[in-house]
Amino acid sequence: MGTFTEVLSVIGFVIRALGFAVLGFAVGRFTIDAYKKAVWQVQIALAVGFFGLLVGLTQYSSPGSMGMFALSAGAAILMSFMTKKEADGEEAKK
Repeated sequence: MGTFTEVLSVIGFVIRALGFAVLGFAVGRFTIDAYKKAVWQVQIALAVGFFGLLVGLTQYSSPGSMGMFALSAGAAILMSFMTKKEADGEEAKK
């Protein structure tokens, strides 16, 4: 019985890490997309909310889950900057 619960525990940790990765990517992508279209007051609220979420997750979640969230949110933010540069390059060619 002990081995079975240990296997379920490991599966639970993996699922939690993957869930935080998906959540981090979605929140990062949403924040960047909304930030570009918003007025400055909403931009401030988005930045404070995003960093407040990072602080809260750092305090109340496991290090592995927080790491996956931060990596995937960072990837979403970096991806949004990369697609912006590719679009600028295409406009410059025209």
